[in-house]
Amino acid sequence: MKLSVLALLALPGALGLPSLEQQQVLGLHNIDGGAAVYEHVSHPAFADHSMRLKKPTLCDDSVKQYSGYLDIGEDKHLFFWFFESRASPSSDPLVMWLNGGPGCSSTTGLLFELGPCNIAKSDNGTVFTTRNEYSWNENANVIFLDQPANVGYSFSNRSTPGQVMNTPVAAQDVYAFLQLFVRRFDEYATLPFHLAAESYGGHYAPHIASAVYRKNKELIQAPAAGLRRINLESIMIGNGLTDPRIQMPSVVEYACDGPFAVFSPNSQQCRRLRSRAPICKRLIEGCYARDTVTSCSPATFYCWSSWGILDEAKRNIYDVRMPCDKNVDGPLCYQELPWIDEYMNQPEVKQALGADPRAPNFTACNYEMNFAFMLQGDGMRDSKSLLTELVDDGIRLLIYAGNVDMMCNYMGESQWIAQLPSKHKEAFGKAPFLPWTVSDRPAGVVRSAGEGAGNVTYLTVYEAGHMVPHDQPEAALDMLTRWIHNVPLAD
Repeated sequence: MKLSVLALLALPGALGLPSLEQQQVLGLHNIDGGAAVYEHVSHPAFADHSMRLKKPTLCDDSVKQYSGYLDIGEDKHLFFWFFESRASPSSDPLVMWLNGGPGCSSTTGLLFELGPCNIAKSDNGTVFTTRNEYSWNENANVIFLDQPANVGYSFSNRSTPGQVMNTPVAAQDVYAFLQLFVRRFDEYATLPFHLAAESYGGHYAPHIASAVYRKNKELIQAPAAGLRRINLESIMIGNGLTDPRIQMPSVVEYACDGPFAVFSPNSQQCRRLRSRAPICKRLIEGCYARDTVTSCSPATFYCWSSWGILDEAKRNIYDVRMPCDKNVDGPLCYQELPWIDEYMNQPEVKQALGADPRAPNFTACNYEMNFAFMLQGDGMRDSKSLLTELVDDGIRLLIYAGNVDMMCNYMGESQWIAQLPSKHKEAFGKAPFLPWTVSDRPAGVVRSAGEGAGNVTYLTVYEAGHMVPHDQPEAALDMLTRWIHNVPLAD
């Protein structure tokens, strides 16, 4: 039986709600299910969007945190979990983190990479969390958002999974979320906002940033009552898929000719990969030229199916240092990811976070959603082109990549960022790679154009795979801290 929103549970008195007068000014009201109360946030400019939230104490009870949903009509419900900074919440920047997939929960990033706690499992099989001393909320207020619907605790009421099947539509929902968030939390509204994303987030972040940027421009021209300018300062993309025309062929270069090659250059596998790379590239170029489902979907399926050859190496494609047999180790090769599912499906965790009982069981990655995006050909479209106007207008861009990730590898990342059209392109092309040191050890190399940490910056992270904050947590926190404070990464 499906339960209404009124049946959802929250702990009475746990929210620290605004006064009645403040609620009236903000357009807030409470949803009272008898024994429980949720706080609800709305705005007349977003008739189809509203927010409900509560105040849990999981993961890191030393900081203020909120969790809840962005409700989009009656159909879509996006889960979020927010943590204040451990240092100075009133002045530290606001960061939104998005995992990719498409279809993977940002709670994966929270519990496995950069959140205030890490997932763990005891010898007797009990899953629990431990404090992460390198959490990104050491120096930032961090939002983790599960989007689009049907990812993590997020869900849709429709029978067809994943009615949001492309990135531009998803971006509009995230913009509405940000407006409602700063409406409720006015103390963060004027702080610098940094959009950080990983993997398929290389598609998400440019679209979301572009939506925020253009909406900000509209507000300058025609201010709207109650809407705030989102103070977008930078975009951070880690091992992201942003320019597949360059990045997809680079997988062959990495697998066969790079310093971490998984096949001999003259092997049968490399011959097969090299024969398919030009076809993949031509199909992607056709997708770029026509930008339709019929031109982009074939590129998606041909390229990804061709790279299935990589499985023959029996290596983790996201960290080639690790052996992996997908038939034994699972599709993503990390034993900890099922622990996240186990933890997030515990009844007491669901109740504490306000997980909607209509949502299906939590899964770190939804492969039906992944397939829905593939059918639309979304992943082979060019997201790089959205970044030029943002960079040229002063929004800083950081691209970073762990050097042992094969799929969204550092070779392709460094190539596409060097070709990004912008007023910084010439200076970036002339800039040398400089050493980046963390705790007196080499952590990577950085190349940048612009003052401080740079307007356009590329960073290779040593001894890190697809999920840099998991593999190099101290270095990742150093990167974030320098970047958001606009301090040069190079020594």
